[in-house]
Amino acid sequence: MQEKVGDHMAFVHLSIDEANQRFRTQLRRNNYTTPTSFLELISFYKGLLGKKQGAIVENMERLENGLDIMAKVTEQVEDLKKRIEVAMVEVAEEKKKTNALIEVVNKESADAAVEQEAANKQEEEVNEASAAAQKEMDTANAELAEALPAMEAAKEAVNCLTKDKIDTVKALGTPPPAVVEVGKACLIMLKGEFKKHDWDQSKKMMNNPNAFIDQVKGFNAENIDPLDVLSDATDQAKWIIEGLQADRVSFENAAIVCECSRWPLLIDPQLQGQKWIKGREGADMDIMQLTQAGWSKKIEMAVQNGKVLMIEAIGQEIDPLLDPLLGKQYVKKGRSFVVKIGAEDVELANGFKLYLQTKMLNPHYKPETAAQCTIINFIVTEAGLEDQLLAMVVRVEKPDLEATKEEIVNQ
Repeated sequence: MQEKVGDHMAFVHLSIDEANQRFRTQLRRNNYTTPTSFLELISFYKGLLGKKQGAIVENMERLENGLDIMAKVTEQVEDLKKRIEVAMVEVAEEKKKTNALIEVVNKESADAAVEQEAANKQEEEVNEASAAAQKEMDTANAELAEALPAMEAAKEAVNCLTKDKIDTVKALGTPPPAVVEVGKACLIMLKGEFKKHDWDQSKKMMNNPNAFIDQVKGFNAENIDPLDVLSDATDQAKWIIEGLQADRVSFENAAIVCECSRWPLLIDPQLQGQKWIKGREGADMDIMQLTQAGWSKKIEMAVQNGKVLMIEAIGQEIDPLLDPLLGKQYVKKGRSFVVKIGAEDVELANGFKLYLQTKMLNPHYKPETAAQCTIINFIVTEAGLEDQLLAMVVRVEKPDLEATKEEIVNQ
């Protein structure tokens, strides 16, 4: 698996050169690949893999702990039931003895009243014991009723895939994009297929549903779940509430902004990316331009105070003064880190975050800038605009659905 991942990374990195050529020919845009970007691809994959593996291990441990607790509860309940059964037998025997004693007392002589009192007292004790035993049984039954649904839910979570569900998915002529993406992920992770990801290949992979289900379950047992690694529906709904447009390209861009290790540089002529960042970071984010007087001092203050900073409306050339900051060329001094801005060594405070944004439609940044920043294209595409218009129609025509969605996300 490691060899295949390594081969795939090399393939992706080398294929970017050809894609860059097509990109330049078709759209007159420039993009560069550098050794730094390849190393960062490996670093990003390792970090993301470690994060997802850690989360899966944590979830498995929680599930194992839950199953252990349920097993212990079941064992305790069974033991308690046995003890209660023994106690009930003893209670029944004591009741028989009491009834026999009462009959004898009724037939006895003048001291029958005293013996009757003793018998009544003994019966009272037996009834108390019976009530206590019944209470224990009720408690045990309640604990058992509480534990069984959790145990069944755990089994369903592990065995959710069925042959019928796989057959239903295979029968889709034109499946939703999300289904296609899941098929693509399965082809990569189960079959090691890095080139052919069309729907026919996915259906071929599922020709034998039972074997496919066994593969998926066996793959899950190895603590890897590659599907939806960058975001899920909850993330996307949260981004929409923050102001992101509801289309696939915007979701992909937002996922990159949230996960990239370099400072993001947004190509954003329609200002949709900037609108989302403002909604995400809130009123505490500082916004400035490099054409303002004293701009370097404002950047120093943001770095020192751990502020979120957006430098908007940048041009094609970025002042070399910012190179150490963009390249994260931090130097440790004592217990803190400093970064050079101009002639000053500025202490880097926790919480500092930097966004860059340009309104230019087709900027041509030099390779050094591409190596320092993660350049993200927020230009609206035709398909993206269609998705956005559809989302707007839903908000207007079905406001109750939108309100329900936001309530679920907030919860």
